[in-house]
Formats: sequence, structure tokens, C-alpha cells
Amino acid sequence: MSLCSTAVGSEQRLATTLMDATTDKEPLVQEQIYNALCYLGEAEPEEILHCCDEYLRQHDKLAYPHRVIILKAMETVVKNNISSLDKSTAKVVILLASSEMTKSKEVVWEWQQAASNVLVAVGQRFINKVMEEVLTKFQPGILPHYFVMQTFANLAVSNVFGMVPFLNSILGTMLPMLGMAKQDHMKSVFCYALQHFSESIQEYVANLDQAPDPTVRKDTFCNEIFSAYEVLFNSWLQHREPKLRLAVVEALGAMSYLMPGEKLEEQLPKLIPAVLSLYKKHTETFYISKSLCQILEASVDIGSRSLDVQLDALLGTLHPQICTPADPAVPLTVKNHTEVLRCFTVLACSFPDRVLTFLLPKLESSSEKTRVGTLLIMRQIINSAPSQMEIKKPSILSSMKLPLQDSNNKVRRAVVQVISAMAHHGYLEQPGGEAMLEFLVRQCALPSDPQKPLPDGDDPTSDSVRSISVNTLLLLSTTVDRMNNVLWPYLLEFITPVQFTNALTPICKSLMHLSVKKREEGGNASLIPYDLNGWYGCEGKVDLLGVVSSRPYTGDGRGAAALRLLHALCCSVHPALEQLWSKRVPLLLLQETLAAVSDNAWICHFVTEMCRQLNGYNGFPTEKNFLYKCIGTTLGACVSKELVQKQLQELLETARYNEEAEWEGLASCFGICAINHLEETLAKLEDFVRSDVFKKSVGLFSIFKDRSDHEVEKIKSALILCYGFVASHAPRELLLSRVEADILRNISQYFSTKVLGIKVETKDLTLKLCLIRSIAMISRAVRGSTKCTDFILGRKAELVAQMVEFIKAEPLDSMRTPVRQWAMVTCTHLVYPSLLEPQLNDPDRTELMDACLAGVLALPPLDPQWDHDGDGSDELFADTFGALQELLKTLLQRSLTPHGLQDMFAHLGPWIKSSRQQERQRAVELSATLLHFYLGRLNVSTVVPFYNLGVLIALFSPRCSDSVGSVRQRAVDCVYSLLYIQLCYEGFARDHRDEMVEGLKALKKGLEEPDFTVLFRTCTNIAMVIGKRVPPDQLMSLLLAMFEGLADPDKNCSRAATVMINALLKERGAVLQDKVPDIMSIIHSKLQEVDEEHVRKAAQQTVYILAAQHSGVVVSSLLGSALPFDSHTCAMWSALAAEPNLTAQILEQLLEKLTRDVPYKESRAFLLGGSSERVATPLPMAATCALHEIMSAPESGPAVLGLYAPLFVTLLLRVSCTVGVQLPKSLQGRDRRSSSHAAASRSLQPCRYTMQICITWPCVVHWALPFSPRSSMARHAGPRLPLIVKSLVPTLSSALESQRVTATAFLAELLSSNVVNDLILLESVMDSMTGRQKDPCLLVRVLALRGLGNIAVGAPEKVHKHGATLLASMVNGLDDRDDPNNLVALEAMTSLSKLLEHLEERDVQAMLLHIAIRIRPFFDSEQPDLRRSSIVLFGNLTKFSEGECEAFFEQILNGLVTLLLHLQDPKPEVVRACKFALRMCGPNMGCEGLCDMFLNHLRDDRSLHYGEFMNNVCKHLMQSYPEMLNRLVLTNLFYFKSTWVDIRAAAPMFIGKAGPAPCCSFHVVSMGVDWGWVGRSWRSPPNVLIL
Repeated sequence: MSLCSTAVGSEQRLATTLMDATTDKEPLVQEQIYNALCYLGEAEPEEILHCCDEYLRQHDKLAYPHRVIILKAMETVVKNNISSLDKSTAKVVILLASSEMTKSKEVVWEWQQAASNVLVAVGQRFINKVMEEVLTKFQPGILPHYFVMQTFANLAVSNVFGMVPFLNSILGTMLPMLGMAKQDHMKSVFCYALQHFSESIQEYVANLDQAPDPTVRKDTFCNEIFSAYEVLFNSWLQHREPKLRLAVVEALGAMSYLMPGEKLEEQLPKLIPAVLSLYKKHTETFYISKSLCQILEASVDIGSRSLDVQLDALLGTLHPQICTPADPAVPLTVKNHTEVLRCFTVLACSFPDRVLTFLLPKLESSSEKTRVGTLLIMRQIINSAPSQMEIKKPSILSSMKLPLQDSNNKVRRAVVQVISAMAHHGYLEQPGGEAMLEFLVRQCALPSDPQKPLPDGDDPTSDSVRSISVNTLLLLSTTVDRMNNVLWPYLLEFITPVQFTNALTPICKSLMHLSVKKREEGGNASLIPYDLNGWYGCEGKVDLLGVVSSRPYTGDGRGAAALRLLHALCCSVHPALEQLWSKRVPLLLLQETLAAVSDNAWICHFVTEMCRQLNGYNGFPTEKNFLYKCIGTTLGACVSKELVQKQLQELLETARYNEEAEWEGLASCFGICAINHLEETLAKLEDFVRSDVFKKSVGLFSIFKDRSDHEVEKIKSALILCYGFVASHAPRELLLSRVEADILRNISQYFSTKVLGIKVETKDLTLKLCLIRSIAMISRAVRGSTKCTDFILGRKAELVAQMVEFIKAEPLDSMRTPVRQWAMVTCTHLVYPSLLEPQLNDPDRTELMDACLAGVLALPPLDPQWDHDGDGSDELFADTFGALQELLKTLLQRSLTPHGLQDMFAHLGPWIKSSRQQERQRAVELSATLLHFYLGRLNVSTVVPFYNLGVLIALFSPRCSDSVGSVRQRAVDCVYSLLYIQLCYEGFARDHRDEMVEGLKALKKGLEEPDFTVLFRTCTNIAMVIGKRVPPDQLMSLLLAMFEGLADPDKNCSRAATVMINALLKERGAVLQDKVPDIMSIIHSKLQEVDEEHVRKAAQQTVYILAAQHSGVVVSSLLGSALPFDSHTCAMWSALAAEPNLTAQILEQLLEKLTRDVPYKESRAFLLGGSSERVATPLPMAATCALHEIMSAPESGPAVLGLYAPLFVTLLLRVSCTVGVQLPKSLQGRDRRSSSHAAASRSLQPCRYTMQICITWPCVVHWALPFSPRSSMARHAGPRLPLIVKSLVPTLSSALESQRVTATAFLAELLSSNVVNDLILLESVMDSMTGRQKDPCLLVRVLALRGLGNIAVGAPEKVHKHGATLLASMVNGLDDRDDPNNLVALEAMTSLSKLLEHLEERDVQAMLLHIAIRIRPFFDSEQPDLRRSSIVLFGNLTKFSEGECEAFFEQILNGLVTLLLHLQDPKPEVVRACKFALRMCGPNMGCEGLCDMFLNHLRDDRSLHYGEFMNNVCKHLMQSYPEMLNRLVLTNLFYFKSTWVDIRAAAPMFIGKAGPAPCCSFHVVSMGVDWGWVGRSWRSPPNVLIL
């Protein structure tokens, strides 16, 4: 019990989840939810209904489109489970549906309709409960909800017996509401309800025996219905709204049955005209016709006399409705026709005379529509009013005379339908019925008209009329028993006339059925009137049936029908023929008959009679050709040679050469005759050839007078064909001696003539076809001779060349003629092995193969629409393709060797790789057939090498992923055959089965999928099979040929080639070490040829596979590539980064090559005395480029990180070795060219190129230049720094100066990071830097000092520990004697400034004065950097002047003027340095005012008014240091000749501000100062210059 409750609970939860999902907007999702709810409802209907009820009540705000889904599901569940629902569940559903239906007063169609449908579904069983609920919504005096009325109406339809008892009270409540309805939709629903109420009442009354209350009568509702009628007819029918009018008239029709008889009779004069008038107002007339028919039936039921008066109007209005064709695409028009025909039935039953009087004259109308419509009505009333029409049969048959002569297909079809109706009701048994049958047979014989365009609408074609006529005739003969005596034996009269030939099939079938019926009836043995000579007129009928039966399936199978009829009539012809005719077909029958008779006179008479009948079969080529064969057979049996020649002559003279179909019969006749009369046949043809028949003037025979060229060509064609058939049928022992001397010589003369001695060949297609067929028959006949092996055909090469010309002349855009097919068939016979010597030479054989392949494979794809015209193009192509296969097999059979196979596929190869799908498909199909043939015929007596196996497999294996599915399948077949051919050459028996090769068949399944992944996986498996079975000596040729497949126009095949190459290399690559350079070269060349992304990726994979097996060879091969590397070489290098272990191995090899070889070579300039230059060596350059490509690939990350230290050091040193290095002259031109093709190749500048490598990895990017101030290297590569430093320190002593510079620069930068201290590298690196101070290279010494200074940044806490050493190194730098440009001094001062902040005071004071004195000269240096650095250092030194205040104060005084004057320095950085130094010196000068001025006025962020500032400075100096005036003036005088203008101007201003001193005049004069210049330069008052 718990399990059941759990299951129910889960279903309810699932239903709730589904209902929650109804808010999804996708229609498909909503449909699936509906289906799921219905499925759940099938299992637990009551639980699901309760769940839906609960859900809708809880989700009162759920939008109505989602409520509709649930309501529809509830309706379905109720319908499917109505019998099992209990009352409580029904009550719940009723209350919910009623609430949902009336919740909104506005009409919401979809929602309320769904709720109404639920009520109707429940009402099928619980009608009382439904009505109890719905009637509460239907109160008197209150207009009900729209869907309350609709629910009533639908309930009345769905549950008649349950609803009718409620209708009386419903009508009583509803009638007063009709006047209250103002809106159109309410009026419409009242009409809808009244219509269905009336129909329900009618059904109830009609089935009173089943009704619950049999006392209910139609009269019970008469008054209410009539009251409603008055409202609808008098008020609503005149409404302007068309839809409302239609609803009203539809209701009136149903209500008319229930109206009181006298009231209906009273209303008919108004009602019928009103309804008829609606036809003019509405295009949609079905509802009008339906209502009118109901009114007419109700009127007839009460015996109304009003119809007599209305009849003319009714007929005049209804007749055009039938004459307007119904549109099958619009169902209502078809239904309207049905209702109108019902109206005519009602009228015809009541007024037959007047209806026929109205209809029959209209059969003579000039309007096709009128005639067709009238015939449709005639068929209707013949079928539906048989008793009324019985006495009218003669007049009806008489009126059909004109329709029988009508040529309009619509009328014909209608007449056939009328005839069918007449046959069922005995009309055709009356006089005049034969004319109807003859008309029917004529329609069965209508010819088809394929050229006629497709008809518009439903206009019938002749074929459709013929089809309906045939069906009608067969129907009458098989199912209408009363027609047996009418049709039999009357139909026999239609066998002989030629005009009924097309009708022979249905006639024969009908007669056969009738014959069987007559035989079953028993009676007389003779079924047909019979005389002493047999069946009357039997000769003509039997001959005709015999000729027709020669082609059983021609003409809709009339031959087969004729055979069956002959078998059925055998007893009627002669009783003795029954056994023979039941066992023999006509031609064999003739041969046995002639042999049995063996009477020459009778045979001669017989053949003469047959020749006389030839003209009777004109227009029936198949039958006539059969008659020709009969004549040939009879002539062959004739002993009289004179008669034979006479009849052959007559046949040649009387043949209708303009009809090509007759040539075949004539040629067959001559061929069959030649079996026994070869000499006479050839002689007669020879005589005919020698006649003047081919001349345009009067010839030998009068019948050939004035023939045109076209007619002569046709005669030639027929005669050529005759020679072919003669050769084909002639006895083989007599044929060989006559082939060239008689047959081929005459054929050649017919085909080509000489004009002025020049051979001119005809271009007539039919003549060409006849020639080809004849030569084919001749060559086949010669092949069939037992002596053909000794026979030499001298014209063989000429004939083959002629066929080749025919094939070449055919257009390549289509195939409309069998010229190619027959020409190739002919060539097949001519080149057959060991027959028809001599053999073709190689050029002729090549030309033949190329012409045939081009003539078939190059054709465009077959258009499936071609055959809609019946031209059989696809069949023609299939035959031609088959002929090509046989020809190639024949050529291949002549040389069943690897060489012969190679030669064959040398011609097929371009087609197999064609870019056109149809060409590939055909070529691969051909190949598969040829390889299968080769394998089947191969007989290896000794083991020989199949030397071209690899090339052939490479040709087909990529096709295993062709975009065409059939090509993929057949390509596998080709590989399968090739591998077995190889096994045969290895010595295995032909029936040996190799398990691995057999596995290819199973792999074909995977090629059915168009998915690339599946295809290429299958191709990999195929390649593995190939790799295991291909001999080692074929492997390289296989790979080389497979590489050619990379350029395949089909991208799928190109991809497959790459997949297979890689699979083969994985399988067998280990044995190809010596071939790796060749393979690498091929890969590179293919990348140049094929610019496809998939090829590039596959080539990279190939390189990777090779490198995994032969890494050293691959690296050496790639390093030998031309510099600069092009994009393809770069891609190959990138491939080596795919797998970390391999990448590490490759990187180590490249590093070894970089370190082992010298980076450059010294070379002297060309001219004497020129300086030497450095030229890069190629191998390190190539290795550097290779490193760049590998490291550029993201996949190389793990390997690069694993070898980070050696890579970093090697590349760092490589950078140093490329600065200033030139390219070799052989590469300089390439580099210039590569600059304009950057996408295709890389730069060859070694330094720049190596720097590109350096920026590849994030951990390297921060030291892109050796002199960069960055130190991020330490942050990014901290754990690897010890190894890097360890590797770099030895290079500080390198013989190459560039390497020492680079190593020093790197270590110097490294000292600026704290990581050096963290990794305990500081002391070792600092010692290395200290040791470089004596390096002969100036730049090394500079960088060493920079590194020592960087300690203040990287490890400031270590500066005090090594202060003395660092300070000594800086002082040594200041004292460097080998420093002409003071670069070392500059770096020493800069670094010392950084160190001073962290040095101990005791260490500095010892060197303080020495440093101050040493840097003083740099204050006035021409180099701004020296001025700035020295002044900044001087300012920093003031921090340490407390211990030696007086000594250092003296140095401050010595530099004070310089610092003040350089406030006017042209370089801003120098000005900022002076401000800094003066601010630092201020506190040490003992003058508080001067110190404050320096601190306030000399801030970096403030501008300085120099004159005012100097004026105040001088005042403080004079006040604090008057004794210094003379010293200051003398120092200023030194700057009067300064190179800087602003300083030269500032110096005299300084003097002026300071004031004159007593001794100044002496010094001024002695110094020879140009006081005029000073005056001009000084802006102060001139009285100061009086001195």
C-alpha cells in the first residue's frame, strides 16, 4: 500500500513540475508537456485530474495560454477514461471547467473553448451533473455567457439522448433572450445552438427505438422552433455582417425540419427566394447550398405545392453553381458541389420532366463549363433517381449524341462518367448504347501527348481521360454483370481497326475476363460464331494478336494482354490449338510451324502474304519489325533461291527508309535470311550497292528518283546495318573469307565518298551509329569463330582510329546518343586479347584510352530531371560506362603485369584526383572494377616484385575520406584489391585470406558517416593496415606519392592524406632514418604548394612524429634550411614544441650548437686600411632562429621552464655576440627582401632577431636590453637565479668583450633586487663586480660600479656591512686614469650618491675631503650628466660634514659661487641639482637667514626670480662674511668667459649685487675684463660700474 501511495505521490509531483513548465514560450516544449500530462493521466486519471484542478485553483494568476495547456490535457484524460471516472472526480472537473469558462466576462476564445471542451467531454457520461452546473449560468432574463450557449450546442451533438430532454426548458429560457442579443457574436452563437439543437432533435426522433423517452415527438418543439425562426428570418438574416448571415441561414436549414407543416408551407414563398438571393452576396456558398437542400427536403416531406412555382428560379440559380469548377485545394467548394447535386436529386425526384427539359438543351451549349456541369448533374440524377428516369432513357441517350462528338477533355471525362452511371442502370442495353461503348473504346485509344505542357488547375490531359476510360471499361467488364451480354462479343470488333490499337490492352483484358465468365457459364463449346473455316475473320485478328504479342511489354503491356487473350480464345479459333498455344511464344511458334509444314509452295505463298501485310503495320514499328523477322525466318526456310532474291529485292525497294525504326526490322530480316542464304543475301546487297540508288538523278529503280542527300544517307544507314546483321547471323565458317573482301569494303564505301579524289566522311548521326553497330557486330562475329586466332584483320588499326574519332567528336556537355557506347563496344571486340591480329601499337592504345576516358568521365553529372522527358539518359550513361569498363578490362588483360597496371592508372590517375565529384566517382568506380578484374585473372608463376604498390595505394587511400560517399567505399575496395595483389606476388594463393586485409571490409562501415572525426579515425585504421602490409622497399615510394595527395582538390582527401602519412610514420617511421632529410624537404615543398591550414597542422604533426623517432636528423635537416626561415620552415620548427620531453631534447641540441660554434668571424674590409668587421656564422644564426620558433609556441612552456637557466644564459650571451655583427654577404640581399615580406620570413639581423626571442617569455621580457634599469628578472625567475648566476660568473672572464659586458650588465641589474640577498647571492655577485674594476673594457668597469651602487636599492641593509669596500670602489672609480670621457667617474658619482644614504658616517668622513676636492672640477663640466651628478653628490656629502665642519665649510665656500651661478644653467636637471646642493649646504654655513632663503626659495616646485634672489643672497653674504667679498668677486670673474650665456650674464650681476671692494680695480684691470661688455650685460644701475 505504501508503495502505491508513493508512486501516486511521485506522479502528482511530476505533474506539478510539468505544469510549472507550461510557462515556457516554445511551442514544441508546450506540446511535449501536454503529451506528458496525457501520458500520466492514462496511468492515474483521477489523481492527475485532481492535481490539475488543485494547480489551477492555487495559481489563479497563471496566464491563460498556460492554463489552456492544462485544460486540453484534462479534456484528453477525461475522453480516454470517461468510463472509469467516479462521480466525485467528475464533479471536481465540472466545477473547475465551469469556473474557467465563465471567469472572464469577455470572450477569450482559446481559454474558454478549452474549458467548454472539458465540460463536453465529461457530459458524455455525466450529462445531468454538467447541466446542473451550467444551467446555474443560464438564468432567465440575463444574457448568458457566449460559451454557455456553445457548450449547450456541443453537448447536444455529443450526447443526443442525454441532452434532448433538457432542450424544451432551454428553448423556453432562450427565446426571450434572442431579442436581448445585440452583439454579432452572441447572435451567431444563438444560431449555432439552434442549428445543433435541431439536428439533435432530428437524430433523437429518428432513433426513438434507442431513446430513453420514446414519447418525444417532433411536434414537442415546433412552436419554440418557429418562434426562433421568426426572429432569425425577419431580423437577423438581413444583417450586414456576412458571417452572421451565414450562421443564420445554416440554422434555418436545420430548423426547417422541425417547423409546423402549415407554417413552413406559408413561409416557403419568402424563404426560398431569400436563401437564393444570398448566392449573389457570398462567395462561400456551401452553407447556403446545405441549408437550401435541407429546406427542399423538408418541403418535399410535407408535400409542398410551393416548389412548383419556385422551380425555375431554383434551377436557374443552382445550375451555375455546378458549372463553376470546384477547387480541390478549397474543400468547401467541393462540399458545395455535393450539396447542389443533392438539391438536383430532390428536384428530379419530384419534377423529372421539368428538370430534364431544363438540362438536356444545355448539353448543346457553346460553353464548356455549362456542358461539363450539365453532364455532372445528369450522372447524379441517373444514379440517384433511377425509377423516375426509367422512362426517360431513350431521350437521355438521344441527347448524348453531341457530347459524344465533343473534343474537349473535360467534357470527354464527364461523358465517360455518365456512361459508367448509365451502364449500372441499364441504359447501354437500349438502342444507341453501342455508340456509348464505341466512345468509351475511342477514349481508351487516345494517344499520349508528351509535348503538351502541363495543364493548369484540374484540366485533364489526354492521358488522364484515357486512364479513366480504361478503368471504366475494365470495371464494366468485371463487376457489372448486366454488361456481359452487351460487351461480348461486341468488343471483338475493336481488335482489328488500326485506330483502336492503343486500346488493345484494356480491350484484351476485358475480353479475357468476359471469356472466362462465358466459359464458367458453360453451354456450347464454341463461344463465338464459327464456320467451317474456323472463327469468322480469324486471319486478320489472329495475325494482329500474334504480331502484337511479339512485344509483351510494349504499349502498356498490350503484347502480354494479347497473349493471354489468344490463350483464352484458343478453343474459339480451333480446338486443336489449345495445347500448342499454351506452350509457345509467337516466333518460336512460327519456326516450329514452318518445320512442321515443310511444304515449299505453302511457305512461298505464306512469305508472299506476309510481305503484302507489311504496309498494314505502318505506324506500329515494333509490330512491323517483328513481322520483318517472321519474313526473314520464312525466307530462310524457303528452298527457292530465286524467290529469296526476289523478295529481298522487293524488301529493299519498298522499305520506308525515312523511318529509322524500320531499319532494324529490315536488317534483322536480312540477317536471319543469311543463316541459310549467305551468298544470295550478300549478292543482293552487292547488286543494290552497284545500282544508281545513291545518285540524285534518276536511278536504276524508278522508286529512287530524285532522292535528296538526306534520303540517300538514310538508305546508306539501313544497308550498313544490314551488313552488320548479316555478319552477326552468318555461319562462322563462311564469314571470315567475306569480311574484308565484301562486307567491310562496302560498308566503308557507304560511309565515306570521294569528291574530286578526296575522301569525305559523312556527319549524319544515324549513319554513324549504324556504322558503329555494324562494325561491332562484325568484330563480335569474327571473335566467335573458332578460326579467329589465325585470322588477320588488316583494317583493324583503321577501324579503331575511326571509333576514336567518333568518340572525340561527341560533345562533352551531355550524352544524348549511344555513339560512345557502341564505339567502345566495337573497340572492345577489336582489341580482344589473342584475337584479331595485329595488336595495337602503344601510341594508338594511349590515344584510345585517353579518348574513351575523357568521353565518359568528363561528362557533367546526370540531371535527374532528364528522364522526366523519357530520353533514358541515365540508362544510356550506365550502358556507356559499362562499355568503358569492358574496354579497359580488355586492354588490361593484354598486359596483366605491374607495368600494365601502372600504365592503366597513369591514364586514370588525373581523373581519380579530379576536382569534380562526378569525375572522381566514375574514375574510382572504374578503378575498383579493374583491380578486381586484375586480381581475378592474376596467375603468378614466379615471385616477382609488385614495384608500384606504394604509388597505387597512395592514389586510392586518401580517397577513403572523399566528400562523396560512394567514392569512399570503392576506394577501400581498391586498397583491398591492391593488398591482395601484393600477397599474390609474394607467393600466396589467390584464395588466401589475410585477417588484417579482410579487416578493411569492416572499416567500410565507418566511412558511411559524413562526420570528419569518424572518417579520419577510419582512415587512420586503414593506414595502419597498409603500414603492416606494405613491403619495406615500397614504404618510401608510398609516402612520397602520399605527399602528392596534400594538394588534392578535395579537402577531405587532402586531410586524409595527412592522417595516413602520420599513421604510416608512426607505424614504420623507425626504419626511415636515412630518408628523413628527403621527407623533410618534401614536407617543406608541399607547404609551399598548398596554402591550407589543415595541411600546415598535419605537416607539423609529421615533423613531430619524425623528430620523436629521429630527433638529431630532423634538427640537422631543419638547420640546413635557407636563411631567413620562411613561414613554412618556422611552422615545422613550431611542431617540435608539441611534447615537453621531445621539446627539451630539441632545445638541448640547439643549445649545444649555439655554444659549440663561434658566433662570428672577423674579416678585413676590402680596401687596405679599412677596419675589421664581424660577420655572423650561419649555424648559430639558424639555431637562434629555431629557438625563437620553438619558444614562440605556447606548448613549449614546460620544456623551456625546465631548461630555463641554460636557455637564459645562452640567449643572453647570444645577444652580446650579435651587437654590431653583420650578416654574411650571401644573406644580406635576402634580408632586404625579407623586410618586404615579413609574413613569409623572419628578419636576419642577429641582434634584433635574438631580442625577439628574449621577449617571447614573460620571465625574460623585463631585461630586453642589457643596460635597462629594470630588475623584474629577479621577481619572475627568482628560484632559477642561482643556476643563472653560477653559469654567468665564468663568462665575466670571457675572451669576448661583448660577453663580459652582457654578463656584467645582467649581474649589475640583478643587484638592484632584494632577491639576491634572499638567495644568498649578494657577496658572490658583489665580489664579481669588484673584480671587474680592473677590466680593460671601460664599459665593463662602468657596469661594475653601477652594480655596486645598485646594492643600495636591492640590499640597503647590507651597505653598512660592506661600506668600506664599496666606498673604496667608488673612489677608485673617481680616480680612474683610463677614462677620457669620465664615464667611470660619472657612474662612480651616481652610485656613490645612492650608497651615501646607507653608509656609516665614520667610513665617509675619512674620504670626505678627498671626494669633495675630486668632484669639484666636474661642477663646470661640459657634460650635463657630470655637472648634475657631481653637484648632487656634493649636496649629499654635506650630511657627513659635522666632524670636519671648518674643512668642509671651506669646500662649501669654494663651490658656493659655482652653485649660485649654475642656478642659471641651461639644463633643468642641473638647476634642480644646484637647488638641492644649496639646500643641503645652507645649514652648514652658519647664517640662519641664508639657510632660510635656500630652503624657501630653492624648492623644486617653485620658480625662482634670480635677480631678487641674488640680491638678498649677497646682502646676507656681506653681512655674515664681509671678508669673503674679494674671494667671491674673483670667482665670479672666472665665469665672465663661460660658454653658457645665462651664466656669463649672472656672473657680473653677482658682482654688482655683492658691491665693489677696494682691491677690485686692480684685479679687474689686471684681468683685462671688457667692462663695456659687462655694462651692456648688467642690468643693475650703472653707478656700480664707476669703478
